[in-house]
This record gives sequence, C-alpha cells and structure tokens, in this order.
Amino acid sequence: MKNILTGDRPTGRLHLGHYFGSLKQRVELQDQYNTYIIIADVQALTDNFDDPDKVRKNVREVALDNLAVGIDPNKTTLFIQSQIPEIAELTIFYSNLVTVSRLFRNPTTKAEVNQKKQVFGNEGESITYGFLGYPVSQAADITAFDADLVPVGDDQLPHIEQTREIVRKFNHIYGETLVEPEAMVGKNSRIKGLDGNEKMGKSLGNAIYLADDEDAITKKIMGAITDPNKIKKDDPANPDICMVYYYHKLVNEKNVDTVCQECKSGSRGCVACKKELIRSMMEFLKPIQARRHYYEEHPELVDQILEEGTKKARERAQETMRRVRQNMKIDYFKN
Repeated sequence: MKNILTGDRPTGRLHLGHYFGSLKQRVELQDQYNTYIIIADVQALTDNFDDPDKVRKNVREVALDNLAVGIDPNKTTLFIQSQIPEIAELTIFYSNLVTVSRLFRNPTTKAEVNQKKQVFGNEGESITYGFLGYPVSQAADITAFDADLVPVGDDQLPHIEQTREIVRKFNHIYGETLVEPEAMVGKNSRIKGLDGNEKMGKSLGNAIYLADDEDAITKKIMGAITDPNKIKKDDPANPDICMVYYYHKLVNEKNVDTVCQECKSGSRGCVACKKELIRSMMEFLKPIQARRHYYEEHPELVDQILEEGTKKARERAQETMRRVRQNMKIDYFKN
C-alpha cells in the first residue's frame, strides 16, 4: 500500500472544519493506505514558543479527537513530531536547498506574514526563522515517511509544491533518495465558520468543536448568522446565505430539502430552524463524543497508543535517514 502523511498542530481542540476538511477522509483512507498522522508540536511552537504548556496540553487533546472520530491505532500510526529527531535532521539538510526569497514567495507564507503585520503592526516584521521555515519543516515531515500522498486543504497546496521542489533538488544532487509526494485535496477542504467567515478557525471564535457539550453548541448555533433580510418569522428567506442552512447540509442531510423549501416559502422560523440544527448536531456528534469519553476514561491507553505509534514512526524515519546519509556521503560510522 502507498503511504499517506497528514496531521494537526496541537494548538487547541479540533472542530467541525477539521472533521469535514480532513478527519473524515483520514478514517476512510486508513483502510486503503499506510497512514501516518503527525501531531506537529514542533511546528506549533513556531508561533507558540512562549507558551509550551499550551502545546503540551493540546497534544493529548488532538490525539483524543483523532481517536474519537474513528482513527484505529491498529491501522494508523499516530505519533508526536518532537520525538522523531530524524525530522529535525532532515529539516537542517533541506534548509540548504531553499532560499529565503523562495520562502517569502510561498503564497501561504506570504498571507500569514501579512496577517501578522495586520495584527501586531511593526512587530509583525519580526518574523522568526522557525516561522518562515515552516514549509521546510513540513517537507521533512512528509519525506521522512516516504509519503506518496498528502491530504491537504487548498491553502496548503503551496507547501506541498515546496516539498516537491525540495525533493527534486535533493534527488538531482544526491541521486534518487526521496519520494516526491502528491497533494490530495478533499471535496470539503474548507468549512465556513458560524459567522459566515470563509474559514472556521480556533482563533476566529466561530467554530463548533467536536468535544463541545450541548450548552456550548446551543449558544453558538443560536448566535449563527442567518439571512439579514428575514425580519419576521413568516418572511421568506434565502437559505444560500444562511449559516444555519449551511450546517444543516453537513449534519442533517436527510431533512435538508425540507429545510430549504420551508425557508424559501416563509413557513420556517429561524428559531425553530436553529433548534432542529442543535438536535441534528448533537446526534451527529454523539458517537464521536462517546469514543472520546472512553479514551478520556482510559488515559493510559492513549499514552500507549502515542508511545507505540511514535516508536513505529521513528523506525520508519530511521530507514529514510540511512538512505539520506549514505547518498549525502555522511554515513561515516556504519552499524
């Protein structure tokens, strides 16, 4: 079977955007591919270096969310990035193959740099080497496990192209050593937030988390954006600009046509529509939260899964590094 590398930065619990954009696909693919899921704590530190406790805490939260949606540790290798020193070694080697100007031309990096400038003003100019070199580190993640495919959102495509460039340059200099990966973009690569923002994000305050309880979900959905032109309960509305209808399409497929028709005709009020969505959302999340609760009640099992997965991942990365060192002529002491 071919290899897949995907993963998450442990900066918070995972939400519906992660589920429909990536997690759902992971569960489906784990029967078809050798799947490696990286909990990228080193990369999380690039913009959370002053809050290591946050990153450490969320390593477990991300692991729980992956297991909760149905990731099977007997099929999938779930591991922690910082515990694979071979990734750091590859990052150093790859940094010699990429110019600073090329990193700044990466559209995703450029957008993130501009965002920092908007948030922090002149302090946004103080971009760290680690932040700028994120795509190089990501290339090391991917190639360490000979990943053939990398499931990503469309905003991450420039990073995958950067990896492909690094692989081609490395193989040109040192001979055929690394696997050149391809991107796999899912049909729901980006899920909108409750506020209508094109992206659901932890920092945007517009997300429904997989672990949210009913009170939290009720509060969030009751505040979701609807058609502003619907003033009275019986006014007809446009479901295509309503975030409540948007989420009905995701978690209430069996009744979505009725929701649409009643919304357009004016026979459905927004409050009733939101309450139905709350019920559908809780029903949708029920099996996910049940699995999460099981693993929360068995923390020793989560530790075991992470430890065994990391050990297996490192063994694979060590195989890659033996090829890399040999072809770079730095395998001075052969075992």
